Amino acid sequence: MYNNAMKKIILILFALSIFVNTAISEPNYRYSIYSAGKETQNKFTPQNFSPSSMVLFIVDFSNSMNEKMGDRRKLDVALDTLSSILPQIPANVSTGLRIYGHRGGFTYMDGCMASKLAVPMATNNSGAILNSLYKTSAVGWTPITYSLKQAINSDFAGISGQKHIILLTDGGENCDESPCTYAIELMKTRNDISIDVIAFDIFDQEARNQLRCTALTTSGKFYSANSPEELRNSLFESLNIDKDVKGKIKINP
Repeated sequence: MYNNAMKKIILILFALSIFVNTAISEPNYRYSIYSAGKETQNKFTPQNFSPSSMVLFIVDFSNSMNEKMGDRRKLDVALDTLSSILPQIPANVSTGLRIYGHRGGFTYMDGCMASKLAVPMATNNSGAILNSLYKTSAVGWTPITYSLKQAINSDFAGISGQKHIILLTDGGENCDESPCTYAIELMKTRNDISIDVIAFDIFDQEARNQLRCTALTTSGKFYSANSPEELRNSLFESLNIDKDVKGKIKINP
């Protein structure tokens, strides 16, 4: 696993890159930080989500999703929230689902490669995504970087146009990679991908910094969701679903 000194160097370089981009005010560089579904910092306007975009959900099924949020498992909160929101996505928007942590594996390597495309990209896909989500158990690790690599190199292979990833995770990377470093390298050659990260009940600052870096480097949005309502609001904001619809949807307690 990359050492602490390397982590600090990566985060320092990331902070410096944000400072330089802010100073020169490049018009094509955009980012926002969100918390509880509300904007807490907005130096630039975030990228707009259009009906012609493609949205890939990457959902955490690591063992920690079995922990409680109040009197319910975090996994149940996430599934109920997604089941209320996914049907609101316009039918002409291509969506897909990648999951990780759905199996433990007998070795470190097995656990760090436990990621699969559960539902390929297609229009009118909400039902298939929900069906897959409810059939999956949370048992394994958190291979975020590996999942992002698979999503970009395999799931989006041969697909043109803007690609929007929504990563829902309740923990930081615990395999031998850095999603922040990967995002920085990715943006050197790609400008068709943005990654929104929803940090679901995460209080570890190092994990949050890595995830924030992953989002902002790709002109995505970073959300902190520490309750069912904040999770719902984060998903609505990421998808730019109409606020009138948002107000009518209730999540089961």
